[in-house]
Amino acid sequence: MKNFLLAVLLVFTSSFVNAQEAEAETTKANQIDEVYKHNGEVVKGKVIRVEEYTIVFIYDGEDTEYTIGKYAVEKIKHNSGRVEDVTEKIVVNSKDDWEKVVILEDKSYIAGLKKGSEVRGKTGLVNFQTGNTGDKKAEKKLKMAAAKEGFPFILLTADKTTVGAGSNRLGGSQAIKKGISYKY
Repeated sequence: MKNFLLAVLLVFTSSFVNAQEAEAETTKANQIDEVYKHNGEVVKGKVIRVEEYTIVFIYDGEDTEYTIGKYAVEKIKHNSGRVEDVTEKIVVNSKDDWEKVVILEDKSYIAGLKKGSEVRGKTGLVNFQTGNTGDKKAEKKLKMAAAKEGFPFILLTADKTTVGAGSNRLGGSQAIKKGISYKY
């Protein structure tokens, strides 16, 4: 009879331990955040912090911190169940959508985006633009080059103005902008 009671006690103890382990696994699974990217990818892990232009997270089962640009992220589903909208997807279908193109100036902002080709925008050496107008015209050409290829983002790599002999007169300067295009 003692052996029977001991066996029953072991079975109950084993069941109790298994139930606690299952509860611990469920709790751990509920602590996972999900980062939904605009390209359809879902990153599972723990969001450490949400900064102005980036999100810092750790992949599930790892310890290393990774950074992803907010422009690549649609939303974050936190382990609490709260859903945080991050950015709306920018759709660029043709050169006519050039105004939607976003110029980025920091490499961390492009984390999670796919690299395209180099794009350029410049004004003619002889032009009838003032410095500020020429700069805006070069920016428009830069954005149009990216939009033509369907890229909603440009990482600016060069922004300069060359000044000719008549520096303060019309036609005396040329604005040149270069960048690398990016998409989801």
